[in-house]
Amino acid sequence: MMSAQLSHKSKLLLLFLCFFFIQNHETVVAQIASEIDFMIDRSRANDAFWAIQVSDSSGKVLEELNGDNLIRPASNLKLITSGAILDELGEDYRFTTTLYGRGEIVGNRWEGDLIIEGSGDPSINGEFYEDPLFLFEEWYQVLDSLGIEQIDGSIIAYDGLFDDVPYPRGWEWDDLSYYYAPEISALSFNFNVVDLEVVAEGSVGSKPTIRWFPFNTPYVEFLNQQTITPPGTKYNESYRRVLGTNTIILRSTLPQGYYETEPLSVLSPSTYFIDTFSRYLEDSGIRVRGQLIVESDYYSWNTAGMEKLASHTSEPLHKMITWMNRESDNLFAEMLTKKMGSQVYDTQGSTEIGLQVVKDFMHSAGIDTSVVRLRDASGMAPANLIRASDLNLYLNFIKDKPWFDTMYESLSVGGLNGTLGHRFRNSDVSEKFYGKSGFMSGVRTLSGYLTTSSNQQLTVTIATNNYTTSTAHVDWVHERILEFLHNNY
Repeated sequence: MMSAQLSHKSKLLLLFLCFFFIQNHETVVAQIASEIDFMIDRSRANDAFWAIQVSDSSGKVLEELNGDNLIRPASNLKLITSGAILDELGEDYRFTTTLYGRGEIVGNRWEGDLIIEGSGDPSINGEFYEDPLFLFEEWYQVLDSLGIEQIDGSIIAYDGLFDDVPYPRGWEWDDLSYYYAPEISALSFNFNVVDLEVVAEGSVGSKPTIRWFPFNTPYVEFLNQQTITPPGTKYNESYRRVLGTNTIILRSTLPQGYYETEPLSVLSPSTYFIDTFSRYLEDSGIRVRGQLIVESDYYSWNTAGMEKLASHTSEPLHKMITWMNRESDNLFAEMLTKKMGSQVYDTQGSTEIGLQVVKDFMHSAGIDTSVVRLRDASGMAPANLIRASDLNLYLNFIKDKPWFDTMYESLSVGGLNGTLGHRFRNSDVSEKFYGKSGFMSGVRTLSGYLTTSSNQQLTVTIATNNYTTSTAHVDWVHERILEFLHNNY
């Protein structure tokens, strides 16, 4: 009798477990619409890892696929970084870069040194100001108004507000020659790059003509090993800065008549800043007789005995955040994060300190940071890991922040501007998706806010990791998913 009772109970338990499994399985399947699942399954990226989460204005999850799995976010990480920066520094924060003098005017000479104190401002460039050399012109005018025609002393750059680590952990060495992976320094000019122009105006087999900004500066050395090929042949790009130097090897092949521009990174941005300043003064009629020196000791730095000659106050932070997010600028993300860490902890800025502030901010949003791995602030390090669901959670969390409007307006608009300006142009979601794209080898991500046909606003996170097909095809699938969401909610 006892055995029969146990057998009966076992059957009931088995039936219950089967029912629970079926119900739970149906819930899992229902998490992602069959139409979206079909799009992915029939795509050429069906063997990649896909993670999707979509939520409504209340935060309720509407669609989910692998949302609680870790992904490499690429530049979608900038969404979180920029939120932390706005939260800590404030929308109207401004940087001040100061020119000091240590000496005196004797006749038409400045007997002593000029010192430039870097504040971590990433915006001393031609995108924020009409002339990239504007600051050097302003400071030349100050010195000229004092009757100074010669500097009998050194020009000193103080960049100790940040540590001397030029790159975050995990950046790949073959990226380091290019504009999107420049060295990070508290004293920055022209995105820490030289702007190369290449004109294939010679005969086939000859070398193209090169020139570069600023004023063909000898701060860098170009080894022009490029070749002009017949018209109609393919352009093949090859640029490489020899690491640890300012020697840049050019080995591209360019069809006759081709014109190419490429911003290329430089070694020691602080030295680049004062080297350019010195050459600008020389070209403008003020001789510099001393050396160019970089000082980086944060703990011994003080301005006692210095005279403030001039200072530059930057545009407000919200403009920098807009540039950072719309153009996906890695330099801005890394510099602003180091600055934030320095400001919060009142110490020398470093990537690690800045990322700790970012993680604290993520924790305040309800994200379990014990499973998050951050190596940089920009998302370029392949080792960064975060859940797709946490990205989505974060985007809903910040809606109540006083700076949310600034964040929202900083996002690219599909089919209109920024890194999404060329996407979704002939789509139902054109100008209806405000968001951020992300890309690195094998990784494509897309996160932001979609206004649907029924005028709902959805929060969308889509991540495709480990794909081997073309990025254009992955973009096509992402667009189809957004269109489905737009037309069905």
